[in-house]
Amino acid sequence: MAIIINVDVMLAKRKMSVTELSERVGITMANLSILKNGKAKAIRLSTLDAICKALNCQPGDILEYRSDEDS
Repeated sequence: MAIIINVDVMLAKRKMSVTELSERVGITMANLSILKNGKAKAIRLSTLDAICKALNCQPGDILEYRSDEDS
């Protein structure tokens, strides 16, 4: 199972910096970097909600599922 987190794609589409998103969402740059790099094991729904509000997007714009066969 592979869940891909496309925060960097949405940041580019919204022309927003990682620093600005970090400030708007209220999470550290380190934790945002972990999300961006796909190293996160979990994400709180409240964090996902805050990211979606800041980027004006849907959770499906950020989260993507790819089966192991696609890798």
